[in-house]
Amino acid sequence: MSDATDPWLIVGLGNPGPDYAANRHNVGFMVADLLAARIGGKFKRAQKAQAQVLEGRIGPPGPASRRVILAKPMSYMNLSGGPVTALRDFYKVPTDHVVAVHDELDVDYGALRLKLGGGDNGHNGLKSMTKAMGPDYHRVRFGIGRPPGRMQVADFVLKDFSSAERKELEFLVDRSADAVECLLAEGLERAQSAYNS
Repeated sequence: MSDATDPWLIVGLGNPGPDYAANRHNVGFMVADLLAARIGGKFKRAQKAQAQVLEGRIGPPGPASRRVILAKPMSYMNLSGGPVTALRDFYKVPTDHVVAVHDELDVDYGALRLKLGGGDNGHNGLKSMTKAMGPDYHRVRFGIGRPPGRMQVADFVLKDFSSAERKELEFLVDRSADAVECLLAEGLERAQSAYNS
């Protein structure tokens, strides 16, 4: 069982490379980048995994501060489980201290849902993580809504946010980063009551 001194592994899910940077599927990377900016550090290549990592602390100075490893897997989305499991093992992070930040089709655009465990809901990044280490990790699910009309899901998630969506995106990414910080500092129930919408 994990305790308060164990580190947290915060994983933003996405696809590497500039072609994918602004895609809906890459909102996990966007949140990880903002958390990195708040910590005041830069991502670097991990020695032990195909990922970029940043070690730091989140929260107020003192006992409420949490040691974190921020990570962006540099495999493609559907292979996220390998790098995440390698980082979890290298940093000795309990699985219930792993947090995946990812896009979620079945949640309206801009809404957040935090939970521990559960299914992958067809999300290839979660499917890969669950296959590699079981389902008992936290998820911060960033709603992107369903594709319009007959657009295929794969096309929708690999498109950039629309201009209407982009008007709110910065605020919503900021709120998601706040939700991650709240989860670490105050626990899942408090974070759910504050941020689930």
